[in-house]
Amino acid sequence: MVLLGRSGSGKTTTLKLVNRMLEPTSGNVMVGGRPAREWDPIQLRRSIGYVIQEVGLFPHYTAEQNIATVPRLLGWDRQRIRSRVEELMELVGLPAQEFRGRYPYQLSGGQRQRVGLARALAADPPILLMDEPFGALDPLTRAEIQQEFRRLQSQLKKTVLFVTHDVIEALTLGDHIALMENGTLSGVYSAREFLRSNHALVREYLDTVRAGSGLLAVAQDQNLNVPRRQGGTEGES
Repeated sequence: MVLLGRSGSGKTTTLKLVNRMLEPTSGNVMVGGRPAREWDPIQLRRSIGYVIQEVGLFPHYTAEQNIATVPRLLGWDRQRIRSRVEELMELVGLPAQEFRGRYPYQLSGGQRQRVGLARALAADPPILLMDEPFGALDPLTRAEIQQEFRRLQSQLKKTVLFVTHDVIEALTLGDHIALMENGTLSGVYSAREFLRSNHALVREYLDTVRAGSGLLAVAQDQNLNVPRRQGGTEGES
C-alpha cells in the first residue's frame, strides 16, 4: 500500500501511528487484529521493519552488525544471526563475503539503502514501514533499487506501507495507492484505477508528469492506456 501525497498530508504521521511513535487522539489503529495501543510499544516496534530516507545506519557498526541489530536484541544465538545476515545480504544483492565488514562510510548511497532494507527485514517482521526510502538516491540508482524491491516483495509477500510523493514511484511499486490530502484519505486505487480516474486530485497529480516520461513507461509496464486530457495529445495526462 503506497501512501501518496504532498508534504504535510499526513503520510509519515500515519506510519508513526502504526508503530506507536505517535498515539491517536481518537479512534484506533489496528495492528495484527488489535489496537496498537494495546501492544507493548517495544514489542510492537521490534515486530515491524522501518526503513527511512536517510537509512539511519549506525556509523560505528559494520553492515553485518547493523543488519543483526534486532535479532541480537531479540536474543537470537550467534549462528542463527550470522546465517540470517548472510541470507539477507544475498537477497538484497550485497554478497556477505564482500560487504559484511564494511562500515556505512565505505558504502555507496544505494548500498547503504540495501543494508537498511536488510536490517528492517532481519527479524522477518510481518509488516514493513518505508518512509520515502529511495528519495535521496540519484535517478538511476533509485530506479534500480525500485526494481530490486519489486522483486523482493514478490518473494517475501510482506504487508508494506510505503510513503512517497512521487507519482511514478507509487505506480511502479504499489499494489494499491492511498491518496492523502490535508490529513485525510481521498481514495484508494489500483495503478489501473489511478491512471483512469477522473478525480480532480488524481488528475492534478498525473498532470505533473509529462507525456513521454515515466508515466508512459509505467503505463506500458502495466499494459495500460493513459487517458487523454481534454484538448491534449495522445498519452498526455
